[in-house]
Amino acid sequence: MAKLVLFNKPYGVLCQFTDPEGRPTLADYVTQSNVYAAGRLDLDSEGLLVLTDDGALQQRITHPSNKLPKTYWVQVEGDAGPEALEQLRRGVTLKDGLTRPAKVQTIEPPTLWPRHPPVRERRHIPTTWLAITITEGRNRQVRRMTAAVNLPTLRLIRVSIGQWQLGDLDSGQWHMETVHLPQPPAAKRPINKKRLGSKGPAFKGPKPGGKRPR
Repeated sequence: MAKLVLFNKPYGVLCQFTDPEGRPTLADYVTQSNVYAAGRLDLDSEGLLVLTDDGALQQRITHPSNKLPKTYWVQVEGDAGPEALEQLRRGVTLKDGLTRPAKVQTIEPPTLWPRHPPVRERRHIPTTWLAITITEGRNRQVRRMTAAVNLPTLRLIRVSIGQWQLGDLDSGQWHMETVHLPQPPAAKRPINKKRLGSKGPAFKGPKPGGKRPR
């Protein structure tokens, strides 16, 4: 049984428990001991961060081969038209290669906690909210994807990782769950040659009515 912490990371908080520069860290919010972040969330991003005390679960969440979907609410600068959305869905070419196809749709502006500092919006330029689901974990991937289609990201909030949801957690809040991991198959017990004798188990022959071995 593994411990799993779901944390709503505020803007400007590092995804680690210590910082030599004295910046805000997880230790300022999460009081549960012996848990470690499964993946990261950028300093200037907000939302769901999963922490666990189980290395196997941490590996399952973060390993690229598992392609765990992650969904973000993204406020972008500009009017996201059909062409830009289709580009994001098909995949865009970044410096480290073509991204996998993503699920992208426009959404109504969500009701959220205030961000400190607030987003700087330009009066005469519209903004759009998108829900973007990806199955990769490249560095600052969502921000680079929206920038590639001329939609700079203003605010980014992760709302789900796989089956785990941000839900109604307020900024800076967390709660703990327990996860029952499947146990690895039991190893076969080695044959005890002393009990069987030096010649091994005796052949019992076929059952009545059965065929003789050839």
